[in-house]
Amino acid sequence: MKKTRAISRRGFLARSAATAAAAAAGPLILPSGVLAAPGRPGANDRIVTGHIGVGGMGRYHLGRMRDHVGAICDVDAEHCSKAAEQVKLNVPLYGDYRRVLDRKDIDAVFIAAPDHWHGIIAVHACEAGKDVYVEKPASKTVEEGRAMINAARRYGRVMQVGSQGRSQPASYATCQFIRNGQLGEVKRVECWHEENWPGGDPTKFCDPPPHLDWDMWLGPARWRPYTPEYCHFNFRWMLDFGGGFIRDRGAHVLSVVSWFLGLDGKGPVRVTATGEPRRESLWDTPRTMDVTWEFDDPELTIVWGQPGKPAAEATFGQVYYGSKDTLVFRGGDGGCGTEDKALNYTPPSDGPYVYKSTDHDMNFMECVKTREKPIMDIEAGHSVATMCILANMSYRLGRPIQWDAKAERCVGDEQANRMLSNPGRGPWHL
Repeated sequence: MKKTRAISRRGFLARSAATAAAAAAGPLILPSGVLAAPGRPGANDRIVTGHIGVGGMGRYHLGRMRDHVGAICDVDAEHCSKAAEQVKLNVPLYGDYRRVLDRKDIDAVFIAAPDHWHGIIAVHACEAGKDVYVEKPASKTVEEGRAMINAARRYGRVMQVGSQGRSQPASYATCQFIRNGQLGEVKRVECWHEENWPGGDPTKFCDPPPHLDWDMWLGPARWRPYTPEYCHFNFRWMLDFGGGFIRDRGAHVLSVVSWFLGLDGKGPVRVTATGEPRRESLWDTPRTMDVTWEFDDPELTIVWGQPGKPAAEATFGQVYYGSKDTLVFRGGDGGCGTEDKALNYTPPSDGPYVYKSTDHDMNFMECVKTREKPIMDIEAGHSVATMCILANMSYRLGRPIQWDAKAERCVGDEQANRMLSNPGRGPWHL
């Protein structure tokens, strides 16, 4: 893996004199020994966190970590200033994540930048000796996901992926229910989800706002002119940045499916995806999408339908078909629900052990102290992200993909194999 060479620091603060004054706030001065060093919590076991990307979920994590925050970073100066107002702390603000990683007092980082940034920032954070909480999906490409695992293991870092469905009570109950054989042998799972959202007006190209460092926002992605139809939230509808609901909520859904059925570290042998292309839209994710993942270890078929056939009053969920019974599970992210038979089930004392986390953020913070693997370790996150990535690849290619999960290669398909990595842009590559 190549290290990213240094480039001149972008002057995102210089673009807005008003936000520059706020963003230039000096670092929080604390007595020696109070702040922690990488891998070594300071006084009172305080873990100091840096927050990279503080819109949406990034601001959610920031609020929960208020007593730990040591630095805030976003390429949008307005995001930074609003985040600083939220936590009401005198901490430094940055527009370049590398300045956060340079800080010796930062123990761990929360990465909630757009998907196309996850892999590079996470690898650099590991190299800098930081533990990592990275939002789902773990990576944009299979190569990035493997690099994240390698970096976490090489540098001895804890890395949690933000598929928080595994930390919900309904998920824990369902996992115990299924793993203790209450459904029998599960050979089919059917997932439903709403369609990708409409939009993508192709007429709104303009200069980026002065508070946004557009070049830095693009980072490793192919350069393109700015439009509000790309960012912030709307990056999800571009294959080069996000990848539609199959990567967004799909990372949640497939996380719980994989956990319930013991698929972490495994992969399908064949992936088939079709979708309805958009018409006259700037966005290139399909409006509808149907995906089938076929496994041979275990013998299993997982189906994703947008919109699919809802089995409950929920925007998304899954139906598990076993040899003895079926089970409907609602959601898969922070809002999960299951049937009473799973909620009321009491497993035998000698039943299979199921890892229990009641709070995804706190599970990560505890593992930073204990050095244990979190409930959604990067290896599990990589397996899930790979399923999502292969689905979009099959859709784009217009044909099924034969997959060798051990080698992480497409069988007999070099065109598909070229899509497993991203060359990056300028200095932004692995």
